[in-house]
Amino acid sequence: MVRFGFITAILGIIFIYSSSFKTFKPGKRSGSDKDKLKIVVIDAGHGGFDPGCQYGGVQEKNVTLAIALKLGKIIEKNCKDVKVIYTRDTDEFIKLKERTNIANRNKANLFISIHCNAIPSKPGIYGTETYTLGLYKNEVNLSIAKRENEVVLLEDDYKKNYDGFDPNSPEANIIFSLYQNVYVTQSVRFASMVENHVKLAANRENRGVKQAGFIVLWGSVMPSVLIETGYLTNEKERKFLNSSDGQGEMATGIYDAFKKYKDEFESVN
Repeated sequence: MVRFGFITAILGIIFIYSSSFKTFKPGKRSGSDKDKLKIVVIDAGHGGFDPGCQYGGVQEKNVTLAIALKLGKIIEKNCKDVKVIYTRDTDEFIKLKERTNIANRNKANLFISIHCNAIPSKPGIYGTETYTLGLYKNEVNLSIAKRENEVVLLEDDYKKNYDGFDPNSPEANIIFSLYQNVYVTQSVRFASMVENHVKLAANRENRGVKQAGFIVLWGSVMPSVLIETGYLTNEKERKFLNSSDGQGEMATGIYDAFKKYKDEFESVN
């Protein structure tokens, strides 16, 4: 505990300094097409031989894909001017770095990564959490990021792709939390909208906007969030997330947040 607190304190000073730079705020636009939200990349976490967390016969990879596809269809139906790109639309394994690369190559305006949470030792915990790339506030956030980041061990060349990153090292995971970019303000803004609208549309417990060093958000050059849609270790929430209705409600809540963010992003001050 002392070791973690010391590292957090030191890195916190760096974080405060790096966060002081001016960032673009949603709502400002020059009137050009480049200031419109035209492309969104939706990332269904895990996939293929990586099931993600799995409890009670439910696999994270299947839940995330179902929500991602439903979300994309809602956006395509209601926002004809937006191009939806999926990092995967089938049950396949995609490297974490490639997921971000897909968004960067396509010059996306927003990156949404969808996941499910799990804490086996605390089956009573439930609710949604939306993360942006940033400094850990506690060891729970660190443990969640470590679990999601461990998927790199399935990649043969992960040390080369992630600068020698060791997913089993707390220090390495903390270092990734320092990779803030100029879109931190927009990322946090959208994350807040997700939490609020998912609570309204799907009646989920809002566990708040949080920050952690998720590799899948590292290197993105646009506002990016990772949504933990709920806990598969909670029996009631697991049933909800595994149901078509539950997945639809989650997708609707995320879409409502997306639409509000899009309108705000494109609005004229």
